[in-house]
Amino acid sequence: MKFDDIIIGGGLSGLTAAISLAQAGHDVAVISAGQSTLHFSGGSLDLLGCDSNGNAVESPLEAIATVSDSHPYKKVNEIEAKALNAKQLLSEAGITTTGNASANHWRITPIGAIKPTWLSVDGMATVPSSQAMPWKRVALVNIINYLDFPTKFLAAGLRAKGVEVEVKPITVPALEQLRKSPSEMRSTNIAKTIERNGLVEEVATAINNATGNNYDMVLLPAVLGIDSSATSDKLLKLISCPAGYVATLPPSVTGVRMQTLLRKRFTALGGTFFTGDQVVEGIFDGNTLKGVRTAKLDDTTLEASHFILATGSFMSRGLVADYNHVYEPALGVDVEDHSLNRKSWAVVDINSNQPYMEIGVKTDDQLRCMKNGEIITNLYATGAILSGHNSIKSLDAAGVDMLTALQAVNNILK
Repeated sequence: MKFDDIIIGGGLSGLTAAISLAQAGHDVAVISAGQSTLHFSGGSLDLLGCDSNGNAVESPLEAIATVSDSHPYKKVNEIEAKALNAKQLLSEAGITTTGNASANHWRITPIGAIKPTWLSVDGMATVPSSQAMPWKRVALVNIINYLDFPTKFLAAGLRAKGVEVEVKPITVPALEQLRKSPSEMRSTNIAKTIERNGLVEEVATAINNATGNNYDMVLLPAVLGIDSSATSDKLLKLISCPAGYVATLPPSVTGVRMQTLLRKRFTALGGTFFTGDQVVEGIFDGNTLKGVRTAKLDDTTLEASHFILATGSFMSRGLVADYNHVYEPALGVDVEDHSLNRKSWAVVDINSNQPYMEIGVKTDDQLRCMKNGEIITNLYATGAILSGHNSIKSLDAAGVDMLTALQAVNNILK
């Protein structure tokens, strides 16, 4: 089977590249091992939230100009234009967002912290600044016995900012069945129960009965809109007070929706999606990758003119560590920024920068991978698998995912 381009990895970076290439008229295939880390997304996408000293960044565009030479952004041209393209790509997939690259806004985390971010899915509760909260009185609404929305932490975090917070538990009869098993009271199950039984109005009534018109803001767990934003948007309109969603602990309904919509967009453009499969071998001819074989397609070789490796970092097993080294398991490309001394990969203080977070595959200035020290001319790497940045400390994961994908696409289309 032959394609113009094959993307290895079906997360945010891989789907960004796949959609962009398909829009350019290419015949594109995506090979995805399973669900991506979008399922852990809080509904906001970070471009660059903190500088190298851990200080919050007001303007991502200005701060990106100061990142180290090893950072993936140094291999991306026209950062501002690509940030605009990324937002447009999301919008065309049905994911509308607020925010821009010139100024971060602030998102509310599931434990009540306030963090800078680039884009937030419409409906998520955000604030323009970390210095002064725009609300005096907030109702924090939760579904009875839903444990993945830690209201005590949320309330404490907001109260520390000078906000008066009241926790309001609600329920509807249809959720009683889920409540019989704690393992079933998960965000995705709640979403399916409410949406597929047409219970949005009933939930809105329960919220309005609990809150009335007495609050500047009603904050809700983001447990609606698993297939589209229609039901989550509808609920906000039915609530008497201004209202917005706060991310829950995983699984993230908003993240599941993002992945679903991006996949639909790709297939609508004629793309081919191989799901539940993974690359186990690359077929190389000198410094060119000719094709790949997967675990489920037996002896079938998938061929392409260009390949993009977007399998993520350690969480998604795009990188694997054993007692002696870190390696890339799919194609065996070179990995840099690690030592054979395992003790140097991490430090004891959990709050310190962890060296292993910056480990990734080695690429040239065009994002092309290397194997045994030689550039593979038609194999690019994008997203979390790249070396040179700590996405947890820098708050840059989504930006690196999307902007390096767009840059790799540009390099392919030259």
